[in-house]
Amino acid sequence: MKYLTFGEIMLRLKSPGHERFFQSPMLEATFGGGEANVAVSLANYGIDAAFVTKLPAHAIGQAAVNSLRRYGVDTSMIVRGGDRVGIYFNEKGASQRGSVCIYDRAHSAIQEASTSDFDWDKIFEGVDWFHFTGITPALGPNVVDICREACKAAKAHGVKISCDLNYRGKLWTREEARAAMTDLCQYVDVCISTEEDAKDVFGIEAEATDIYAGEINREGYKSVARQLAEKFGFEKVAITLRESHSAFDNGWSAMLYDVASNEYCFSKKYNLHIIDRVGGGDSFGGGLIYSLLTGKSTQDAVEFAVAASALKHSIEGDYNMVTVPEVEKLAGGDGSGRIQR
Repeated sequence: MKYLTFGEIMLRLKSPGHERFFQSPMLEATFGGGEANVAVSLANYGIDAAFVTKLPAHAIGQAAVNSLRRYGVDTSMIVRGGDRVGIYFNEKGASQRGSVCIYDRAHSAIQEASTSDFDWDKIFEGVDWFHFTGITPALGPNVVDICREACKAAKAHGVKISCDLNYRGKLWTREEARAAMTDLCQYVDVCISTEEDAKDVFGIEAEATDIYAGEINREGYKSVARQLAEKFGFEKVAITLRESHSAFDNGWSAMLYDVASNEYCFSKKYNLHIIDRVGGGDSFGGGLIYSLLTGKSTQDAVEFAVAASALKHSIEGDYNMVTVPEVEKLAGGDGSGRIQR
């Protein structure tokens, strides 16, 4: 099976450790981005995964491509052109000080791309699954058009489509997000969301839940998943549940709703001590898609996805560098963290 993701890969510039921006005169350079992160996860699980974007044909663009190739991601369909690679600056939070992401992605190659840059009929040959996030159409109306063309072509080729809503208030307004995602979600089979994203994008929220106080109402989340599925005809809806106690300490779990069986499965909850939370949601998406592609049950799928994401929170950078046996070990109940000899 072949899996395809489409979006923006960015240069990530992070202050060392938990320092504030330019507390010392250094920034650590890596690469990452929602859909690229998912592709890396899948490649690490042994899935034939490809990533599509547009990148400049200069050294920084090539470095972004190479960062994906390192993990076995197929980059052969990346379009080359444009002038710049998008950047995001990351300051890692600590204790009660939250992390900060500052975007510098205006006029990036993918943001200024057009529908004519991508031959989706050719790109989707032999592809079984397509994934994008709400971050990509947020880059501009032209990218909404590109995403729409991709979804239409995917459907024409019989490809399953998953989407992580991933609302980013720094990129577009709730009204813009609602209009674009209402259009795009008509093509989506599997939706991944958070309580916040469902509320921000579609005005759907769980009752009696306070994400900041760490109070989770399961019936409320069932209602959110059901409303999303009824609105768009999704086959499955996954909702990640993050209880944020501090920048270091989070409770992390998820729910997966299977519409055909009317089955709501909640995962076990992990109490995380976070090394790096950027890419945490993407690692959940990668784990979920792998689980669905390999025929896991609804319960096993959400357990694998949450365990994969729990491990990602222990890894620096955007990419989740874990293997299937490591995830299955944690999902099976071994979270001791004991040294392996």
